[in-house]
Amino acid sequence: MSEFERAAIEDYLPLPGKGSQYARDYIEANGAIKLREDGEALWIGLVQGADADGAVSESLRNFHRGRKLHFRKIDKAELAAYLGKEDGETAPAGAEKARAEEAPRIELDRLANDAPIVNLVSSICIDGIRGGASDIHIEALSDAGRVRYRIDGFLRTVRSFDKAKLAAISSRIKVMANLDIMERRMPQDGRMSVDIGGDRVDLRVSIVPAAGGESIALRLFNKSSSPLTLDRLGFAAGQFELVGSMIAKPYGLVLVTGPTGSGKTTTLGAMLRLIASESVKVVSIEDPIEYLIDGVNQIQTNERIRLGFETILRRVLRQDPNVIMVGEIRDSATAELALRAAMTGHLVLSTLHTNDSLSVIPRLRNLGIEPYLIASVLRGAIAQRLVRRVCSDCRRERAATKAEAALLRKYGFGGKKLVSGEGCEACGGSGYRGRVLVSESFAVDRELGEMIARDERSSALAAYLAERGMESLARDGMTKATSGLTSLAEIERELEF
Repeated sequence: MSEFERAAIEDYLPLPGKGSQYARDYIEANGAIKLREDGEALWIGLVQGADADGAVSESLRNFHRGRKLHFRKIDKAELAAYLGKEDGETAPAGAEKARAEEAPRIELDRLANDAPIVNLVSSICIDGIRGGASDIHIEALSDAGRVRYRIDGFLRTVRSFDKAKLAAISSRIKVMANLDIMERRMPQDGRMSVDIGGDRVDLRVSIVPAAGGESIALRLFNKSSSPLTLDRLGFAAGQFELVGSMIAKPYGLVLVTGPTGSGKTTTLGAMLRLIASESVKVVSIEDPIEYLIDGVNQIQTNERIRLGFETILRRVLRQDPNVIMVGEIRDSATAELALRAAMTGHLVLSTLHTNDSLSVIPRLRNLGIEPYLIASVLRGAIAQRLVRRVCSDCRRERAATKAEAALLRKYGFGGKKLVSGEGCEACGGSGYRGRVLVSESFAVDRELGEMIARDERSSALAAYLAERGMESLARDGMTKATSGLTSLAEIERELEF
C-alpha cells in the first residue's frame, strides 16, 4: 500500500489508540465495521455486496498489516440498526442543539435524507419488528422525544432522543410514505414498507399535529409471516367445534365481536384459511389487508376514491362468490347488503363492535334489520378478547388471595392455584409473553331463531343459551387462568365481573 493510499484510508479509519471503531463516514461508505478485537486478531463485518470486487477487504488487510483478520457477512439491516442506535442515543452537542433551535427554517428535504436520520428511522422500525411490536409510536414530550412499542397489547418506552430530531424523523417517514413533508397542520395517512432479512413488512402511517410537535403512529403488517390457524387461536374444545359447524354452513351470517385490538381480524383470517379450496370462491373486503391468504380474492377499501365496504360489496355480489368476508359492518347500508347476500346463498363472515356475543342481535336491530331477517340469516356469533400469556421462563405457582379466591368460588373454581410471572429477560421484565384468546360463542338453532323472530328480550335469550350450556367470556377466562395460561389479573383487566 502506498503512502498516498494509507493517508486516504486514515482520513476515515482511526489509528490504533484513537478509537475502537472505524469512523462513521468509512462505515457508511464501505459497509465495513469492527465486530470484535482480541489481541492480534480482528473480526470485521462486511455488508453483503459491499466487497464484491475484494477492494474493501484488501485495503483493510493492508491497513491492519501484521494482524489476523476474520471477515463475516452481515445484513445491511443489522448495520442500519447499529448506526441508528448510535444516532438515537447520542444527543447533539450544546452548540449544535442551540443552532437547531435558533434556525428560522428547517431544511426538511435535507434533514429527511440525512444519513443519521435515515439510519435512526430504520433502526426504530427494525427493532420494533424484531421485538414483535404491533404498533410503533414516536412522539414528543416536554423536553425530549420518545419511541414506544405496543407489544402484547401494552405500550413500552424503548428509546428517547433529542426533541430537535423529531421534525427530521417525521420528514423521513413522510418521504417513505409518499406524504407532504411541508404539511404540519393537518393529519396525514399513508403506507410504507421495510425490508428486513428478505422479509417485507408493510407499515400503515398516521401522523397528526400535537402540542409538542407531531405524533407518529406506525401499524405493522408482516404479510409474509405465518399467521395463526383456527386450531391455534386458543378456543376451548367445545367452542372450536361450534365455530367449525358455523362456517361449514352453505349460507348465512357469522359474526365475530369484540373491542378494537381483540383479534377479530385474525380470527376471520383463520376461518378463511380453513374454508378456502379449489371448489369454493372466497372474496374478502378488508381495511387494510393484514395477511395475504392463498385462494382468497382480497380487496382493500379506499375511502379517498369512495371505495368503501358498501360499494365493494355491491360489486362483489356480481363475482359469483361462495364466501364473502366483510371486514366490518359499520352502517345500516352495509348491514342490509350483508344480510341480503346471506339470504341469497352466500356464507358471509364479518365483525361488529359489541361487548358480548348475544349483543349482536340488538346491534343489528339498531342498524335497522328486522328481527325475522336476523332469525333467518344469523348462524352464530363469537365474542372474544386477547389476554397476555404468563411467561413460561419466569412463571411461578401461587395461592390465591382472599379476593381472588372469592371470585374463583363465584364461578365454581374453588381451591385452584394461580400463576404469575416474576419478570425476566425473555419477557422484558413484564412477566408475560404472547397472548391467548378468551371467547364465548353461540349457534342459532330453531328454538333460538323463533325467540329472535319474536323479538324477545336479551335476558330471555341469555337464559335459554345458559340452559344449553353456553360458556361465558368470564368462565372461559377463569378456566384459562386456573389452567396456568394467564393470570387472574389479566382476566379482571379485560372483562367485567
